[in-house]
Amino acid sequence: MNWFEKKVLIIGLAKSGIAAAKYLNKRGADVYVTEGFQKYKEEDKIELENLGINIEVGQHSDEFIKDSYLAIASPGIPLSREIFARLKENNVPVISEIELAYKEAREPFVAITGTNGKTTTTILTSEILNSEYKALTCGNIGIPPTSLLEKEKDYFVCEVSSAQMACTNCFKAQIACWTNFTPDHINFHGSLEEYFNAKAKLFLPPGEPAFSVLNGNDEKLFEFSKKLKNVFLFAKEVDDNCCYIKDNSIIFKRGGKEEEIIRVSECKLVGEHNYENIMCSIVVAKLVGISNENIKKVVSNFNAPEHRLEFVRNLNGIEFYNDSKATNPEAAIVAIKSFNNRKVALIAGGRDKNTDLKEFCEEIKKHISTVILIGEASKRFATNLKENGFENIIFTDTMEAAIDKGIETQHEVILLSPACASFDMFDSYEHRGEMFKKYVLSKN
Repeated sequence: MNWFEKKVLIIGLAKSGIAAAKYLNKRGADVYVTEGFQKYKEEDKIELENLGINIEVGQHSDEFIKDSYLAIASPGIPLSREIFARLKENNVPVISEIELAYKEAREPFVAITGTNGKTTTTILTSEILNSEYKALTCGNIGIPPTSLLEKEKDYFVCEVSSAQMACTNCFKAQIACWTNFTPDHINFHGSLEEYFNAKAKLFLPPGEPAFSVLNGNDEKLFEFSKKLKNVFLFAKEVDDNCCYIKDNSIIFKRGGKEEEIIRVSECKLVGEHNYENIMCSIVVAKLVGISNENIKKVVSNFNAPEHRLEFVRNLNGIEFYNDSKATNPEAAIVAIKSFNNRKVALIAGGRDKNTDLKEFCEEIKKHISTVILIGEASKRFATNLKENGFENIIFTDTMEAAIDKGIETQHEVILLSPACASFDMFDSYEHRGEMFKKYVLSKN
């Protein structure tokens, strides 16, 4: 559309806001960026100001809101914040950065959402599509799609969070995928129902995609799939369109016709959750028209993305895995169940999300030999573990001490899968994972 001299308000001076501001400024919009807090990089602020973009920090002034044609919200800002009520009073429509990219793009989107697994699935899907097309990875993975609008491409492969969908109104993917659904982000959305509804917008009118790809092994998603058109399920065999494991092979079925794609033993990724991620990516690839030969080649060479059950090293017979991205118990459970019949020390803890720990504790009893706790959640985690009959618990104050204790107790596997946010001890889950890897790699 023609943005010339239209006043556009960007809420938040982070990656998506910066990308949207630059894009719209280049197209002649009168761009205002309002940052309610002061968490930003000074160099980003200076760069935007040098482009003639108006910026305020520490407030959301009436001057910035007044006469705005449109507001674009950063995904980290809850819609319960006072600024959104003021925008509504001033009749200023609010959209997300991914919706802006969709409105401006000529190429189709493959959108991937889910509580867990969406990053791995997004990267794998992109790599498979790139075997025959030009597919660009973007979205919640850390690359705003508006920053890619001028690049050559055939597809956007976009990781989509519930926070991004919360203020998205008419984003429409060609193929939309839902990896799984478990309780998370309730503080942001206000309830589990609202969290589900935010993700469901990807699949329902007016955003109904040409194809919906959902985890048939997830009971809630399986029931939800019955409301949709042109559905492909993965991780569950049904009569017509699906992808599943049979006789240790991943099978794709369309219209009742089966094709073997790859043997499970040929996949580098480990764990049932990763096989589900692979199946989701395979369905997308088949819908796009990628050959079985290229799908198999990419999948068989694909390693886990950083911080997602990432193999770090083998040190004197001990295998170390970095699963720092597991910021909730459900994500940690997936990692815990990936090491059957092995002696595993689990490093867990961090900033508590106060989610239910019953299933987490039950899976620890089945699969984990020792739990090493760090961070603010240590006491509650220990209490719950003991109440559920697990006693082999070690407390440590630092990541380094936790790793040393794991080595001392002579386990086959030391797994960092915290089941918590990182912000009590680290800047982010990435920082936490990097510290884990740095210390592990420094050991002799």
